[in-house]
Amino acid sequence: MSIKIALLGYGNLSRGVEAAIKQNADTELVAVFTRRDPSSVSLKTEGVPVLNVSEIESMKDDIDVLVLGGGSATDLPEQTPKYAKLFNVVDSFDTHARIPEHFSNVDKAAKEGGNVGIISVGWDPGMFSLLRMISNAVLPEGNDYTFWGKGVSQGHSDAIRRIEGVKDARQYTVPIEAAVEKVRSGENPQLTTREKHLRECYVVAEENADKAYIEEQIKTMPNYFADYDTTVTFISEEELKEKHSGLPHGGFVLRSGVTGNNKENKHIIEYNLKLDSNPEFTGSVIVAYARAAYKLSKEGVSGCKTVFDIAPTYLSSQSPEELRAHML
Repeated sequence: MSIKIALLGYGNLSRGVEAAIKQNADTELVAVFTRRDPSSVSLKTEGVPVLNVSEIESMKDDIDVLVLGGGSATDLPEQTPKYAKLFNVVDSFDTHARIPEHFSNVDKAAKEGGNVGIISVGWDPGMFSLLRMISNAVLPEGNDYTFWGKGVSQGHSDAIRRIEGVKDARQYTVPIEAAVEKVRSGENPQLTTREKHLRECYVVAEENADKAYIEEQIKTMPNYFADYDTTVTFISEEELKEKHSGLPHGGFVLRSGVTGNNKENKHIIEYNLKLDSNPEFTGSVIVAYARAAYKLSKEGVSGCKTVFDIAPTYLSSQSPEELRAHML
């Protein structure tokens, strides 16, 4: 019997989940719900209905896990608690500062509905969070470092596109290699925001746009670029499509710590990801946690969970006996 997964929304992330479902024999896509005209949505999976979101409650008994593909700014704070009353749900909420509040809201709703809600699933928050936690437990005396990239930041790219005179743009977050090497060497440096990452911006300007104005607006934009060394390169629309149409990403989590009676021995824990497709990889993580939500629900568990709360065996399609025999 396969785990019946439905998607709410059909953007980049949901398409990544759809692709991941095809690679997991114990899962199947049973429906996609959208706020758009369903006839305008074309899936990659044949035979799966695309329905208006108003029909979602009518399929309560036909869905094992609902994956929420919306954004963290406005969609998920409302949608995840709402639908956790009706379904087991998984989301990718990534506004770190608001995770405790979001957890509380989803926990209340999921317990009310007798469902499992797993939030903030992906690679950061998600897999990087898990590695930070394990590394801290193993090396209690030390420092954490997280570097992101090289990869496309969709939020920063969107912020550039909102500037007057910008037709399109891509922004790459790039770790500064000298900073990474200082951490790897065990120096335990205290690094500023500017010392850890660069921002590379590739911009297509509207015809006759003021490029100097655009560059100034980018480099001085608070919360996005002002605290970073930022380069702005103006390119043609054709070059943007040819060289910058993908959504790669990745990064590093490092823990530098010491052991020994005199703290004489240094240790480095490093975990890194290099992703050709951010949404497809994130979708793959989500499918694994959708499996966990299903298993936990079958055990009678309810409430909100994060990656910290779920034993790894729940993520795998293999049995505990198979895992002990082949993975331990």
